[in-house]
Amino acid sequence: MRVGIGHDTHRLAAGGPLRLGGVDIPHERHAVGHSDADVLLHAVTDALLGAAALGDIGELFPDTDPANKNRDSAEMLRQAASRVAAAGFVIRNLDCIVFAERPKLGPHKQAIRHRIAEILSLQPSQIGVKAKTGEGVGEIGREEIIAAQCVALLETNDQ
Repeated sequence: MRVGIGHDTHRLAAGGPLRLGGVDIPHERHAVGHSDADVLLHAVTDALLGAAALGDIGELFPDTDPANKNRDSAEMLRQAASRVAAAGFVIRNLDCIVFAERPKLGPHKQAIRHRIAEILSLQPSQIGVKAKTGEGVGEIGREEIIAAQCVALLETNDQ
């Protein structure tokens, strides 16, 4: 068994929607980044790569490469998962936390779980998604940033 942790943070700016976990959520703010700035999929990608000791998202998809401008984070995650599988690992589960003051993510968590499961060819029961606010404190509470963390559990594929 191997465990990896991923974290990502993006600034928020005016204009929506907010892309999170591969789902466009109606909101008046969006995440700013070189790719599509999906903070949750970036954290998942880093967790998987870290668990397999395959580097990180910045090494695989550097923001200095014009090919990564506005890149779909779902495709980046698929490529990382393919490398993880090629290294001999099977994804057993993911546990994710999104840190955002708004929008309230409760109504969207199931769609996010299902989308991540679809991207990775997993069952939604293998994906945990939780949401936490900043309680009005700090950069998250002031809605300046959005952040996400993910823990991934991999198992050696002994077939």
